[in-house]
Amino acid sequence: MMKYNQWKSFLFVLWALVLFSCDDSKESEYEDEKENTEEIKEKEQGEGLADWTTETHTDQLGVGYATVFPQDRVNRIDIVLSAEEYASMQSNLASLASQNIGNNFTDDKPDYVACDFFFNGKQWYEVGVRYKGNSSLWSAYDRRNGKLPLRLKFDKFEDDYPEIKNQRFYGFKDLALGSNFSDNSLMREKSATDLFNDFGVPAVQTAYYEVYVDHGDGTKIYYGLYTLDEVVFDTMLNTVFGSQEGNCYKPDGEGARFGSSGFTLDDFEKKTNESEGDWSDIQELYNVLHSTLRTSDQEAWKTNLESVFDVQGFLKYLAVNNTIQNWDTYANMTHNYYLYHDSTDDLIKWIVWDHNESFMPGKGRRNAISLDMSEVGSNWPLISYLRAVDSYMVDYKGYLKDFNDNYYVPATMDVVYNGWSSLISSSATSETSGYTNLTGGASGFETGVQELKDYCRTRSAAVESYLNQ
Repeated sequence: MMKYNQWKSFLFVLWALVLFSCDDSKESEYEDEKENTEEIKEKEQGEGLADWTTETHTDQLGVGYATVFPQDRVNRIDIVLSAEEYASMQSNLASLASQNIGNNFTDDKPDYVACDFFFNGKQWYEVGVRYKGNSSLWSAYDRRNGKLPLRLKFDKFEDDYPEIKNQRFYGFKDLALGSNFSDNSLMREKSATDLFNDFGVPAVQTAYYEVYVDHGDGTKIYYGLYTLDEVVFDTMLNTVFGSQEGNCYKPDGEGARFGSSGFTLDDFEKKTNESEGDWSDIQELYNVLHSTLRTSDQEAWKTNLESVFDVQGFLKYLAVNNTIQNWDTYANMTHNYYLYHDSTDDLIKWIVWDHNESFMPGKGRRNAISLDMSEVGSNWPLISYLRAVDSYMVDYKGYLKDFNDNYYVPATMDVVYNGWSSLISSSATSETSGYTNLTGGASGFETGVQELKDYCRTRSAAVESYLNQ
């Protein structure tokens, strides 16, 4: 018979063996579970989604500009929401609208909800959609106009639905749908953006889309003809600059003036490299711009400025913007432009954005700036400080002449406007009450197109007169 201590030792060894066996079993189970989980994850991307293909739903084959931004046809998309998702969108919009005071709109962005998205017989799954915009959103909403600008993010809900991880629309992750607010021609956004692009000023790609939305009851409502805009920090940076490694900023607020009063880096929202707390390039541009060398040694100031900022690119932008008169941007508004620190030449580049208020001398108390820009004060130093340099004004006038003589030419623009009119007329004039910005129906559309033609002649003559002074 075993003694007590012998039994105690025996039981301890037996317990240890059992425990080791259990741990080994648990470890084995864990490894099996881990392998199964990895196998499931490997299969989850696109699995069970009937229309998912590498070409249409990923960016592995590049970006399909020809498909998404055709220039010879009007595409159609269908957005299908559940009744609950649509109600959530409307409730969120009403809540944000209650925060608006006059023309001081809330800075809060509307919430995304998930929708089913259809194009050319194919479905994209759980796509994020929300309202977007400032005056184009809130003014239309206030008038109970259902044709509101929209924003799409194709992988917004990938954390909730792993099968749509890195979902893309022919390579595009983000897209914006402009409602052509306050534009009877429905051409201001597109034709202005095209002109900037043609003249070599960094801008996004655009195309026309008919948009249909189902609020959850199976009825497809024609929301109208929209202008689809590429999103700057999604694909445009790679396409135009060859990379998106540099800092991209969306300025908005008092600091976006670059004036000596109220400047703050908080007004430069990062759209790339968000996790890196580095705004030193913007600070450097501000410091160089406001250096005392500007008044004591202008040539040294110019050299320093040109080492951090694409001055010539900005002067080209001014030439186009002042000719077509887009008042809703820098020198009037502290938004509607982007900045990109281009790693290829280490210069900050100006990128244009949002042109639905182009081709007009102003609105309300806001006037587009004149061709000589003499009224622009020191609170907008990117213009007023450059204007004070004679050589920069010579360059600016050279760009004005080039643009006026070779790009914004009345006979050429007549052909352009006639072409777009022929393409979109049916889509534009089919818009219905409650979902349109068009006033006067077909005749209103024709009048809007003619006004653009007449405006080109007026501005061409104005530029010629200015240059001949």
